[in-house]
Amino acid sequence: MWRGGAFARPAGAVPTGYPGFDRELPGGGWPLGALTEILGLCEGVGELQLVLPALAALTASGKRVVWLAPPHLPYAPALAASGVDLAHLVVVRAPGRRDALWAAEQVLRAGNCHALLAWLRDARYPELRRLAVAAGTSRAFVALFRRREAIATSSPACLRIALEPAGEGLCARILKRPGAPAAAPLRIAVKKPVHALGRTPFPLSAARDARTHRRLGLPVHA
Repeated sequence: MWRGGAFARPAGAVPTGYPGFDRELPGGGWPLGALTEILGLCEGVGELQLVLPALAALTASGKRVVWLAPPHLPYAPALAASGVDLAHLVVVRAPGRRDALWAAEQVLRAGNCHALLAWLRDARYPELRRLAVAAGTSRAFVALFRRREAIATSSPACLRIALEPAGEGLCARILKRPGAPAAAPLRIAVKKPVHALGRTPFPLSAARDARTHRRLGLPVHA
């Protein structure tokens, strides 16, 4: 049975690395055990710069981070330069949306993942609900990256943030959060941009993927 109120409050939070942003978020950071949606005006607007400080802090303390079905291969040198410990980073490919959703559920229910970043194209409400339920069974930071067009659709996410570029920083509009709505968009001076995702689109052949992951120092997972 789906009870939306059960996911109204997060199980804790991990600091974003941006104090002004933390003050606007439930619990003072990215919510744990809940679904967060990050909606960008376009791909590469700076969405990764917003989450990298938290990922760096998590991996530095030995906690595992999973990237699920990213649109391009993660670029290991840029991630390492941002403080992400690659030894605790796992990249999981999925041939389709249903496979990605199944993988997300397994990762979260296994209990050994502390952050899951997922890219599910054209996700429907029942699929978002399944992901929210799986997030609620964990104590992980779960971020789903979607296109800006999804703003007009309903979502069971605990936190929804719309991003757009603002000079050398980002403008973050909090569309949904527990408690009172955000009064105004927030300007965030993100750290110096890095290209954490390469330009090679998924999927690649399994053999080429394995060679690329080893060359970049990333784990290889089917």
